[in-house]
Amino acid sequence: MSIRIKDATDPATWGPAIDEAVNAVGRGALVVLPTDTVYGIGADAFDPRAVQALLDAKGRGRQMPPPVLIPDVRTLDGLATDVPDTVRALAEAFWPGGLTIILRAQPSLAWDLGETHGTVALRMPDHPAALALLRRTGPLAVSSANLTGHPAATTAHDADGQLGDAVAVILDGGPAPGGVASTILDATGDVLRVVRLGAVDLAALAAVAPVMAPPAPTPGTRGTAES
Repeated sequence: MSIRIKDATDPATWGPAIDEAVNAVGRGALVVLPTDTVYGIGADAFDPRAVQALLDAKGRGRQMPPPVLIPDVRTLDGLATDVPDTVRALAEAFWPGGLTIILRAQPSLAWDLGETHGTVALRMPDHPAALALLRRTGPLAVSSANLTGHPAATTAHDADGQLGDAVAVILDGGPAPGGVASTILDATGDVLRVVRLGAVDLAALAAVAPVMAPPAPTPGTRGTAES
């Protein structure tokens, strides 16, 4: 087993592993964490060098900024502005869970996630180890723990095999219970628009708020899962 991999399956014993991950984030290093969808690679959202290291580890450009995972629904207003009531209803219904919501970022935030055009993609994961980490680190920039173009990691060993020395600590929470990336919803326009369907289906979203379905995929193309 890689020395980077730390057991985070049991809240009664995962303390040292969480401590190591918190310390790694604090010094600007990258960590891998389990979520309810797929494994993610995370960095301090307010450390531009760490965020760039995350993009470099994945082989990903600044034009694809990472989402931000948060520990609590109340963090929403600290990071986003002009949050519509429909989004609050969706967050109440599906957070913690597999829904990522793109919103207008608070203009006063001192961060650099890439070419966001003033937006931020937020999610609260439904995984105890991820939430334990986030409660201590605060918001983390997190993307799926894989090289761009490769399948998203669903185990700690998958993540280690793809990312290796690029990360300092890998929290092993067992196989990802979802195995499917989050649904992404764009709430920056006049209507709520589904960018990608994933863990939360269209019917479930529409039962809470009116949403526009994503465009049909172009024949012969396929995407890779991102958290």
